[in-house]
Amino acid sequence: MPSSAELQAARPVPAGRAVARRARGVRSTRTAVAFDPLLPYDDWCALGARIGMYSTATAWWLGDWLLFGRMKYGRRYKDAVADTGLDYQTLRNYAMVARRFAPERRRPALTFQHHAEVCALDDLAQDHWLDQAAAHGWSRNELRRRVRAALATADGAPADVVRLTIDPARVARWRSAAERSDCDLGCWILQVLDDAAR
Repeated sequence: MPSSAELQAARPVPAGRAVARRARGVRSTRTAVAFDPLLPYDDWCALGARIGMYSTATAWWLGDWLLFGRMKYGRRYKDAVADTGLDYQTLRNYAMVARRFAPERRRPALTFQHHAEVCALDDLAQDHWLDQAAAHGWSRNELRRRVRAALATADGAPADVVRLTIDPARVARWRSAAERSDCDLGCWILQVLDDAAR
């Protein structure tokens, strides 16, 4: 969780206005960062590490922010879209991944995108694949490739691809039902079909 100083530093900056940051010789705006030519190499490296951490942490922070807002204030995605400037689907994805992974299940050594890759799997499979990715230093793309390969060869047979033509009104109803269940449409469809098959 960010400290109050970090949250203060993360506040939106009016376009074109520079804000002094902790790292001496670095000035940032909402759309750029400028570096003093005398910035020491070690400071430059440390700043890159911090920016990288923020890039994945903010997805978790926004997901948790949305979950809290929903619990406390009800469905407010319209307000969240306006407050953040992010589109609805991006925010829904952040919330979905944050909901699927309680903070104690999140792997700090992996990115938010690693977690999103395995979001549709059951908890045991998620933990297995995230542990593997962390142990072997897999990128998000490598994790994706390995999960897909494993799913394609499960039970020794390649995965079937089923294509359906669905009228837009039905898709809208399904999407609405998926949203009420806080699920991605694809995950919701698979869950409903699996439940019906039982």
